[in-house]
Amino acid sequence: MPLQIYKRGRFYWARGWVEYNGRPIAGPYRRSTKASTEAGARDWINRETELQIRRHVVGDEPSKTFSDAIMLYNASPKTAKQLIPIVEEIGDMPLGAISGALLKGLGPKLKPKASTDTWWREIVTPASAVINNAHELEGTPLIRVKPYDKFERIAQDKRRGKTSRVERKPADKEWIEAFCNAADPYNAALVRFMFETAARIDQAVSIEPDDLRPAENKVRVKAQKGHPEGWITVSPQMMDELLALPPKRPKNRKTGKFMKPRVFGYGSSTGYNTRWKTICKSAGIPYLSAHPAGRHGFFTELVVRQGVDPVTAAKAGRWSDPNLPMRIYAHAETDEADVRARFRTNHVQADTVQTPKSKKSHKE
Repeated sequence: MPLQIYKRGRFYWARGWVEYNGRPIAGPYRRSTKASTEAGARDWINRETELQIRRHVVGDEPSKTFSDAIMLYNASPKTAKQLIPIVEEIGDMPLGAISGALLKGLGPKLKPKASTDTWWREIVTPASAVINNAHELEGTPLIRVKPYDKFERIAQDKRRGKTSRVERKPADKEWIEAFCNAADPYNAALVRFMFETAARIDQAVSIEPDDLRPAENKVRVKAQKGHPEGWITVSPQMMDELLALPPKRPKNRKTGKFMKPRVFGYGSSTGYNTRWKTICKSAGIPYLSAHPAGRHGFFTELVVRQGVDPVTAAKAGRWSDPNLPMRIYAHAETDEADVRARFRTNHVQADTVQTPKSKKSHKE
């Protein structure tokens, strides 16, 4: 019986044999096509039939290796840099031989002093993307990797003598004010802009004069982290600050050439660090990097300190799901001792609500 499809739950499945010239050459099949539509299931059957006929006629093709898969992958410069040590380690391995455990095991070998979060972000994620891209294009094996659990994270933190996932301290209005009093106009405007808008540092430093619409109090921020480019509204005071800054042309440190004029004058997302440390030291405040000063400070200020509902705050900060900032960017600020003391406080008891029956007995 040639391959036929049938519905099973949400997906279509295939059963039968792949036939060539009326003769079965592969099977029997009884497997999910992972397609929720009949058209998708038939596409799967066509691809599988073509693969098996080619294998029957010309024999098995050489297994694709990780190096082959990289040639199919359109990596960004950052990802390409992360993939270099990975391909040196497993480049010659067939994709079918690469397991999730193997990818996770590269962490201790390639970055022994890093955290499990870094292993996941810089090793497992880019390697998995390469393998699964080849799966989409060439039908090679798919890979799914189980995340590092908390026991693996704690064990690695103990080995490297450093705790990961340290809670960030968000900026507040007092910190922002102290910072701005000690800062030059460019860095004062930069920190206020991120605190007010939840813009990421790379989005902020990339702003050019043409990205400002003074009449509408709008600023264009570039696409980042899966979010499209868009215009965000700022306060009139913030717009006045931005317009008061003469644009600067930063120099590209790699090429030595001057870049296009930018509002805050920085050419990269890391150029601010040294200057901010100097400003914080001069102001007598703890150093905060751009992320806790901006996005963490923004969400904690609105939700925890001012009581704005999380959905509104998340939308204003361009989070698609309010659960994410509630889990990561909202920081509790109540002292633990105050919480415990609440259990020892004598609350005023409200008057007991009288029922009609009790009122009647009272009259009697």
